[in-house]
Amino acid sequence: MIDNVQVNFNPEQLTLLNFCLAFLMFGVALDLKIDHFKMLYRQPKIPIVGFISQIILLPLLTIGLIFLFKPPVSIALGMLLVSVCPGGNVSNFATHLAKGNVALSVLMTSMSTLMAIITTPLLFSLLTPLIPGGKEFQQEIYVSPLDMIGTTVKLILIPLIIGMLLNYRFPTFTKRLLKPVQVLSLLIFFGFVIVAIYGNWDNITNYLHLVFFIVLVNNGLALLLGYSFAKLNRLPLYDAKAIAFETGIHNSGLGLILIFNFFNGLGGMAMIAAWWGVWHLISGAALAFYWRKRGDKAKGS
Repeated sequence: MIDNVQVNFNPEQLTLLNFCLAFLMFGVALDLKIDHFKMLYRQPKIPIVGFISQIILLPLLTIGLIFLFKPPVSIALGMLLVSVCPGGNVSNFATHLAKGNVALSVLMTSMSTLMAIITTPLLFSLLTPLIPGGKEFQQEIYVSPLDMIGTTVKLILIPLIIGMLLNYRFPTFTKRLLKPVQVLSLLIFFGFVIVAIYGNWDNITNYLHLVFFIVLVNNGLALLLGYSFAKLNRLPLYDAKAIAFETGIHNSGLGLILIFNFFNGLGGMAMIAAWWGVWHLISGAALAFYWRKRGDKAKGS
């Protein structure tokens, strides 16, 4: 029954969404300096640990959950597809809110988005046969290089450069601007949740029970995986926060585009991607506020 669900997804609405995401990135960039990125260049182990967690360990964890829960094939495929999608831009804002390593988060989002040209189709193709019944739905997917480059430039690089330049040239003005921008960013952040729920209210009330627990566990374990793997590699909490969000917050919008382009909007896949897109905002915000409230400001804490 769930495979007949029609998720309300209009790619044309992505223009407004992308503008909001770019504004969130601009707000984050007001607090960044070039020295934050130089530190990552001098310590390459930190982003490497993050990429292993995000690109390798999360898809393997997801396959394990599929064998554990034995969901319908379409739901399993949706879980796998979201796990191999790149990090979502909201992770940068969540990391900033949690007082984590924002430069690391921005670097990982940028690089994983560009690498998705190869990693998303490759990993999905390699892992789909492991899903019971997955071969029947196996489909070659294609991620447009121009789209990924355009996304990186428009949503990350341009607002990042503008925000950092403003901070560098006009530090006093930037300090005054920071608070209202952060408040507006929070309103946009929670606006995403409201709009996403409202747009699919019928599907949520009728079918959410079929995917809620699965997404809850998958996303929760993804956040825990990123944090635990970072701590296992003796990274400070400052870095672990960023890796947790980059592992748990994924570009489910890209997942939906691929589902509609290559799987005719298959209901089970679409519901997983759509609800993940809503839930990772909720879980990310909750975790970010928890860490922020704890007040762990020191990098080594």
